[in-house]
Amino acid sequence: MQVIDKKKNYGFLALLDRGPRGNTTEQVERTLRSAIVALDFAPGEFIDKGLVCERLGVSRFPVSEALTRLAAEGLVEVLPQRGTRAARIRRSEIQESMLIRRALEAMVAEAAARRLPSSALAALQENLQAQEEAVARGDRAGFYTLDLVFHAILVDSLEMPRVAAVIEASRANIDRVRRLLSSPRRHAVTFAEHRVLVRVIEAHDPEAARRAMEAHLDAVMDELERFSSAHPEVFMPQ
Repeated sequence: MQVIDKKKNYGFLALLDRGPRGNTTEQVERTLRSAIVALDFAPGEFIDKGLVCERLGVSRFPVSEALTRLAAEGLVEVLPQRGTRAARIRRSEIQESMLIRRALEAMVAEAAARRLPSSALAALQENLQAQEEAVARGDRAGFYTLDLVFHAILVDSLEMPRVAAVIEASRANIDRVRRLLSSPRRHAVTFAEHRVLVRVIEAHDPEAARRAMEAHLDAVMDELERFSSAHPEVFMPQ
């Protein structure tokens, strides 16, 4: 039998703003993906389809179809005779995704040190100031968003849409890990790493920029290894 936390009323889900006919499944898919990535559904937690239908104001078909699509992405697991649950995290997938991201973002950092526009440097400095303020007030959600924007500024300002698309495609499970590792200490460390990266980009030192980005992303993987040892229930067996 599937185990569902009856105390949880899925208050993080809201009635969908119904758009044109035919896009209900896409809306449900986006909503559930966001909830899984945000850890509203914890890794390994069973999902009550009936309650999802009630909260979103939809029938069972678009919910079932959306969950099938998310299963293909590896974000949910369908267990015959038991139900559907938010997938536990596969360390091998995270390692592969981070390998891709490390290679691409290191290249982006090198390119930024050579030719990042002054307007983008100003945007990075403004973002760093906002990061520092978010760290000071313990704003986890705000820092998470600023972190995403920081990396997006680099890729978008260099006009690398295909690189951006590959990074985005590998991000869902990485984002779940980043939220799991979220803490005041981790945010302070990340802010310091971002500040070093901007400093070497401003100094037009491509090699130092590459090393700074690699060290920044390697630190995430090192912390993941420590976290996975302490919380094995969140991860799929290897």
